Formats: sequence, C-alpha cells, structure tokens
Amino acid sequence: MVTLTELKYLVAVAEHGHFGRAAEACNISQPTLSMQLKKLEELLGGQLFERTNKSCRITPMGEAILGTARRVLAGAEEIRAIARKTEPLCGTLRLGAIPTLAPYMLPWLLPPLGTAYPDLRPAWVENLTARLLEGLRNQSIDAAFLALPLGEPGIVEVPLFEEPFWVACAPDHRLARADAVGPHDLKGETVLCLTEGHCLRDQMIALCSQSAEAGGALGDFRLASLETVRQLVACGTGITLLPAMATPQALGVETGIVARPYGGAERRTIGLAFRETYPGRPDLELLADLVRRNLPSCVMPINDRIYQS
Repeated sequence: MVTLTELKYLVAVAEHGHFGRAAEACNISQPTLSMQLKKLEELLGGQLFERTNKSCRITPMGEAILGTARRVLAGAEEIRAIARKTEPLCGTLRLGAIPTLAPYMLPWLLPPLGTAYPDLRPAWVENLTARLLEGLRNQSIDAAFLALPLGEPGIVEVPLFEEPFWVACAPDHRLARADAVGPHDLKGETVLCLTEGHCLRDQMIALCSQSAEAGGALGDFRLASLETVRQLVACGTGITLLPAMATPQALGVETGIVARPYGGAERRTIGLAFRETYPGRPDLELLADLVRRNLPSCVMPINDRIYQS
C-alpha cells in the first residue's frame, strides 16, 4: 500500500530536483529517503526518477503521479485539521519567521497570542525566506511571516504592516547627531550588509549603491546575523540599515549603537504566507487580525484584507 510518507518524499524530490536537499527538507537521512522511494517504485512497477551522480529528473510516470500525490497530501492535512479542530486557534500551529523579523516580532506577539488563544501551541521555525517557502510547499510548516511580495504560485500572501528603515551607526559617528539621514549624507560611508539569502539584503544593497555614488563602499563582510552587523556597527566598522523594530528606540534597551530615521522611501512589507490549499485558513485570518491589533508604534498597519495569490 502506498503511504503518505512515500508520497511526501516523492513530492520533495520533485520540487528540489536533488535527493540530498529533499532529505534535508524532510528532516531525514538521504539513504532513508532513497530506500522509501525505491520501495514505492517497486510497488508501482516503474521508475519515478532518473538519477545521475549530480542530479535527478522526474520520469513521465513520476510526473503523472505527482499532481495526485499533492492532492492526496493536501486532503490528508485537511483530515488532520478537522480531527484536531475543537475551537479557533487551538492545538499545534507550525509557524515560520525570517531571521531579521523573528527576534523583534515574537516578543510582542507571543503574550497577546497566548492570552487570546491559551490552547494554541505554536511551533516556531526561524529560517531564510527560501527555506520557509520550501517548508510551506512540503507541508512541514503551516504558515510563515515573510517580507512581501513573494509572487510564488500557490502561496497566499496577507499583508500585515509596513516597517520603515533606520540608519544605524556608532555613538561617536557623525551621523549620530543627525535628526534624519538622507542619501546625500552617505558620502564616504562603508555600509555593512547581510549575506545572500536575506530579503533585507536588497534594501541594504540599495543603501550601498547610494553610498558608492557619493564615494562610499560596501563592507567586505558576509554576515549571516543582524546581531553580528549590529556589533560591527557599534565598534565603528561601518554603518548599516536596520528595520524599525530592531532599533534601540523600539527595543528600549542599550545596544551600543545609535539609529536615525532614513529619509528615503525604503521600507518593507511584512505579511503572513501560507498554501492556497491549507485547510486552516480561518485560523490564519484570526492570527492576522491579532497581529494587526497588537502592532508596535514603530510600524504602520496595513488593513487591506484582500488575499493575494
């Protein structure tokens, strides 16, 4: 008998085009995944993937089965949701958030969430946008807080709020005394950026471009953590761009840096993303409403409730 697990592995390999990456996304070893798919091929009497040393390609038989496999997995998830559903937002909800958002959003979101829905058990995953989208597709997470727009087929986007950017520098830096920082203030500055994969990097690169036009430079660092960027800024290595919730003003703590409003139009839109076929959509609408009602003053609400896909 074909199992849901085998179908999940089939979909994962088809989406990743690689057994190793599919196994990592499913949180199992590659030999285990390969063995399960081999059993499935033996049961079905045909080859699902054409394998080489460097990649794999789905066969016509595998392609014919893939759509049905996705529908079966979505149906199984709906059955599980119905079975565990007794009241709104209860039980386990698997949520993701990007690293430049999670440390600053969760501290103000979790208390009202726990008060409003005490029977909810959120399971949080912090990862880059691409990995969270993988999690949505392979159903390892239910929804994720991401920077929009995404433009991903089959993924619904719910805009929640806009977050302005601030320029951060060391306390003794010349920009620390400014009321606000504009592109013309960036002459000769070294801008520190996050490494590739972070959605915030695009805005940082834009600031770098403005600095470069005025004789500045991009710092030669490949930084994976916004906290590392903050520490380097504090010791005078350069300046950077921070989302509003990550500034000392919003955190209410001493961080060793000074942040000033950025006079450009740059800001990011944060929203909730989930599969178009996800059966718990009413719960996610409640979650989105709760976020909108509890936003910190440093961000701007978006009350557009039209869902985009």
